Amino acid sequence: MGHRASFASSFLSIMPAIASSKSYRVGRSKTGLGLFATMPIKKGTRIIRYFGPILDSKIPAHDAIENKYLFELNGRWTIDGSVRKNLARYINHSCRPNAESDVRPRERKVFIRAIRNIEPGDEINYDYGTDYFKAYLKPIGCKCESCEKKRKKLRAEARAERAKVKARAEARATKKAGAKGGAVKKKKLNGKHFAGKVGRARA
Repeated sequence: MGHRASFASSFLSIMPAIASSKSYRVGRSKTGLGLFATMPIKKGTRIIRYFGPILDSKIPAHDAIENKYLFELNGRWTIDGSVRKNLARYINHSCRPNAESDVRPRERKVFIRAIRNIEPGDEINYDYGTDYFKAYLKPIGCKCESCEKKRKKLRAEARAERAKVKARAEARATKKAGAKGGAVKKKKLNGKHFAGKVGRARA
């Protein structure tokens, strides 16, 4: 009995925690719709399964299907996640995500798992991968929070640099104007000196 209890305990300890369907909801995101936590989700928790019809690339009709919800398991099998019941399709991309995709080609399954503690109200996101990024996100610019912060920082730095350049230009203009004013004043003083009566030379 003790051996069985010990085995059950160790088995449960290696099994991933599974989030309740009440721990997330679909909501409005900066990029459209997204999936948001409604209660704390601990690191390592299996949040949701990405599911849909399994497509076989060897079948021409399947291989011809195109949409942005296709999740490739390997060179042959792909999940068509465009079905409405697949709430995982609302999870947006992030370059610094709080979750990751746990891909299991043999089982033909994909789970989204937390890689950080996620707090209520946080948007759940994961990295879509290089191929998707190049095909869909790079042409329009990534809108994830991480990239938005980078762009904001770059814009602030550019504004600061423009302000410095402007300040230097104004300082040079002021210095030049001051130097020019000094030269004019000196010239006037010299003119006034020679404008006086000049005595005739005596024979």
